[in-house]
Amino acid sequence: MQRSGRLAALKAFVVKEVRHILRDRQTLWILLLLPLAQVVLFGFAIRTDVNDIRLAVVEPAPDAVTAALQARFAGNGRFRLIATVPTAAALEPYFRRADIDVAIVFEAGLAERLARGTPAQLQLLVDASDPNSGTTMQTYATAVIAGWQSEQPGAGRGVRIEPQVRMRYNPTLESVNLFVPGLIALVLTLVTAMMTAISLSREKERGTLEILLVSPLRPWQIIVGKVAPYLLLAFANVATALFAAWVVFAVPFRGSLTLLLAASTLYSLVGLALGVFIAARTPSQRAAMLFALVGTMLPSTLLSGMIFPITSMPEPLRVVSVIVPARWFIVIARGIMLKGVGFAELWQEIAILGVMFVVLMTAAVRSFRARLA
Repeated sequence: MQRSGRLAALKAFVVKEVRHILRDRQTLWILLLLPLAQVVLFGFAIRTDVNDIRLAVVEPAPDAVTAALQARFAGNGRFRLIATVPTAAALEPYFRRADIDVAIVFEAGLAERLARGTPAQLQLLVDASDPNSGTTMQTYATAVIAGWQSEQPGAGRGVRIEPQVRMRYNPTLESVNLFVPGLIALVLTLVTAMMTAISLSREKERGTLEILLVSPLRPWQIIVGKVAPYLLLAFANVATALFAAWVVFAVPFRGSLTLLLAASTLYSLVGLALGVFIAARTPSQRAAMLFALVGTMLPSTLLSGMIFPITSMPEPLRVVSVIVPARWFIVIARGIMLKGVGFAELWQEIAILGVMFVVLMTAAVRSFRARLA
């Protein structure tokens, strides 16, 4: 009898817990859909191949060989011709604005040299800000050239084109140069969006936020007061992360520190606004934490270009990545740190973050007004 009584009590306790989970519909749906979302995102985002490689060609003296090689690259399926320019100096703006990934510099008289049986040269310039993608793009480009040569008459007589490869912005192919700017974005996301959402949700559960909402303070004043300490903390995190990147990992810093700090502050404001919005729209601290995880950490890791190139993702994920703030901040951070670019090249990314901040903060303030009403 005693044993059956214990089993009945255990059964009742399990039933009570099941009912408790079923009552919290938001959390239940997140727990059911989060593993599926992770499998799908990881399955599509984790790709080692690179597609849609943007190509520029320097063609000082067009001839049959340069035309044939361009046609071979265009028909390869991985390369997309962006521009044809007469001199290598014209490539610099394209690389600095990240409009191209690879450039081929043909020498004048390429067809004539090959016809005489003289080895010819061409130069491959590769954006190696992402060393993994840079190495892959180099391999693809040299394979296209080798494939074309193998089909030419007299290919076995030793007369060949000798590509000279130059990796730009990261010539030693250090992977830390790729990850450090992305890690800064990830740390800022953790400090701003996730911690703000959890903190404000905890205030809601304790009832202190309701007291503030009926106080003379306006919703925007409450939000500013709550997020200001986290903004200072995020600024301190940026400073320490940059110091560690420079001293410990020797990551190059070729651009403006002031511009990077300003962009980091703007990105932090976007994260804070997103955290406030999540806290205003979720009923509990646990739900806020789960929504923050799904809405900030996963996209910032998988869909921002931090680890996996966006160009290798399927079109739907590339479209979704447009609304991920980390994508734009990572472009800014890598551009300033590795390429030394300035506001003239990065104003579009900065403007996008500014628009995101205005939209998210407006939505957050309206959500708090709705709670007050």
